Amino acid sequence: MNQKKLNIGLIGCGFMGRTHSNAFRQAGVFFQPEFTPVLKAVCARTADTVENFAAQWGYESTETDWRKLIERDDIDLVDIATPNDSHYEIAIAAAEAGKMVMCEKPLGRSAKESAAMTAAVESAGVANMVWYNYRRIPAVTLAKQIIDEGKLGKIFHYRANFLQDWTIATDLPQGGEALWRLDKDVAGSGVTGDLLAHCIDTAMWLNGGIAEVSGMTETFVKERQHQLTGKVQPVTIDDASIFLARFANGSIGQFEATRYARGHKALYTLEINGEHASLKWDLHDLHRLQMFDHADEGRTRGWRSVHITDGDHPYMDRWWVPGLQIGYEHSFTHQFADFLTGIASDQPLSPSFAEALNTDRVTDAVLASAETRQWKTIGN
Repeated sequence: MNQKKLNIGLIGCGFMGRTHSNAFRQAGVFFQPEFTPVLKAVCARTADTVENFAAQWGYESTETDWRKLIERDDIDLVDIATPNDSHYEIAIAAAEAGKMVMCEKPLGRSAKESAAMTAAVESAGVANMVWYNYRRIPAVTLAKQIIDEGKLGKIFHYRANFLQDWTIATDLPQGGEALWRLDKDVAGSGVTGDLLAHCIDTAMWLNGGIAEVSGMTETFVKERQHQLTGKVQPVTIDDASIFLARFANGSIGQFEATRYARGHKALYTLEINGEHASLKWDLHDLHRLQMFDHADEGRTRGWRSVHITDGDHPYMDRWWVPGLQIGYEHSFTHQFADFLTGIASDQPLSPSFAEALNTDRVTDAVLASAETRQWKTIGN
């Protein structure tokens, strides 16, 4: 097969830069797509940082100005793995330069930013995708297949939570490298746009659109020292966020995220209840899907655990023999492999910028509802 090359320009060398780079390398090896990923260039603000990263991951060249990377004729895909405040400017510039664009979530700091980014990629006609990677965990993908096959019947309930505990310390500063998620100007919001965005994207993928929400948020530590200024400043992000939702299909939902759940580092769980069956999944046991099917024979009816390792499970035929598990990092590999398959076959890419915009509309509505203490309808 005559392999086509896809030259990748990565912007950002943090945690997500690492996960994306691993996906670029592994997708070509394990999925053998029509396009061969080429790690052409990586960009970060500090020369030493980006040069060390390039050497570690095998990038051919480096830049310290993202504009120069976008201007290069040898870059086909711009991948944005930077803090949230730069997504808007980079994505629009990349689209206007005719580059394919992949972007970390959330797409923008607000639905307004995301709408402009979506308009830019659609106007330019460039391939685009947002890294909501949890869709590509095989157990979650299998849940999607089961729901789409109608095995749950009419859906009644959806619930999800995402719990962490890393910001409890009162002396933890805000802002700057590593702690930009605590700075609203950079992040856009706290756990609503960071953790709940994942829950919302997965929920709407599995259960359809959200029509209205009622939210409540809390900031437990009101002031923190800012790393860049050294000044003690108000904390304006949400430390915890809970909301109720009504889906377009008539089902109701309950969502919770916090960074103040002592003992939890990244507990993401979801459950969906239908008239015939229920499904639930836990990130800490990500290779298993729990299912209750009322159609089972009564004497043995109960929750069963499906071990997602067989070749007929989503993506698993590309990995090891049945019984051997995969992990978190593989979800990024699966997403990038699907991106490569999509551009080769001219198939729709998902989640697109337009889908991520819908998620940002929900997060905006949750924050607005928390402020006004009123239900909010999700607008267009």
